[in-house]
Amino acid sequence: MKTSTILKWVTGGLEALLGIPVLGGLIILSTAWTPLFIMAILHIVTIVFAVQEHETKAGNILGLVTSLIGWIPIVGMIMHMISAVVILIDAYRANTRTYHQHY
Repeated sequence: MKTSTILKWVTGGLEALLGIPVLGGLIILSTAWTPLFIMAILHIVTIVFAVQEHETKAGNILGLVTSLIGWIPIVGMIMHMISAVVILIDAYRANTRTYHQHY
């Protein structure tokens, strides 16, 4: 499995966690918005690997935008949910392509 795919699974899962109503907000607020900063860095790293490995990067670009506006209460939650879905679909598609290329 490519590094970018692994990172997509991780960032997609973390976006899903942050998108959970109330819980995601509590995590972000109780840690002084640190998760948004960490997610921005993870999205940038994932984008770099995706470019190097010729994989899609749209989901993580959306995730990066989400990290920048995620501090807005309801908008952030919705953006985290959308980003999670798009990134996890990217990761799934990358897994399927890799599987079909090998078999």
